[in-house]
Amino acid sequence: MRRSPRLLAILQAVFVTFLWSTSWVLIKLNIKEIPPLTFAGLRYSIAFLVLLPWLWKRKSEVLALSPKKWKQLIVLGLVFYTLTQGGQFATLNHLEAVSFSLLMNFTTLLVAIIGIFVLKEAPSRLQWFGILIFIIGAVVYFSPSAMLTGKLLGFALAGFTVCANAISSVLGRSINRDGEVSPLVVTVFSMGIGATVLLGIGLAVQGLPPISLSAWITIFWLAVVNTALAFFLWNKSLRILSAVESSIINSTMLVQIAVLAWVFLGEQITFYGLIGLALAAVGVLLVNWKFA
Repeated sequence: MRRSPRLLAILQAVFVTFLWSTSWVLIKLNIKEIPPLTFAGLRYSIAFLVLLPWLWKRKSEVLALSPKKWKQLIVLGLVFYTLTQGGQFATLNHLEAVSFSLLMNFTTLLVAIIGIFVLKEAPSRLQWFGILIFIIGAVVYFSPSAMLTGKLLGFALAGFTVCANAISSVLGRSINRDGEVSPLVVTVFSMGIGATVLLGIGLAVQGLPPISLSAWITIFWLAVVNTALAFFLWNKSLRILSAVESSIINSTMLVQIAVLAWVFLGEQITFYGLIGLALAAVGVLLVNWKFA
């Protein structure tokens, strides 16, 4: 039986979020050895170099890009990679991971509001209900174990990162939904622009300390699999999925991270946590109810 393009896009997006969820475990194991901004800059810069040779087959498309598309790719790169990814690493230096994860759940709500005015994509009543259920599930899951503790700077950085993440979701959907630019071109150029600036900031502010072989292996794995492959598939899925749909799938990372932490790091999931996970799963299902 032939699967619908929409279902394939959903499966791609779910697979990508799983890869990104495993990144949190790998980053946590190496963050003390590698400064956060330098770590992020190396990851995305190497991923950009891995993808760059594939552009040869798309050279005619690249040469045909309009000035408007170039501006969109530059802005997407700066917001999605430099600000959002750099902001996530910086926030984790000043705020507890669980508190930050809880705050990141509100990206979907911001995407829904921004998307109404910018993309003219108004969520249906069922999708609004799904978003509400997902947020309730996130709050239920994290409330028993996470007190919103942290420095004022941490909360400021978290708010900045949530806003940048929401804006980048809308920008990514805006660029990809018309199908004028291939996912590969969108991924490579936006990543190259954002990663170059991010790495430059990281080296200037935090430097490049000695890095062990195991840490370099982690960096290359994150760059090739969890970044180069994952972001290409993500941009491809954005041709079909709306900004709200992709954002809610991306938000399931927080649930996946909790499960991975339980399996690989021995962190326990409470009774309230199981209820929260179930509610979040129902919310995702409601937002993506249309499979045709």
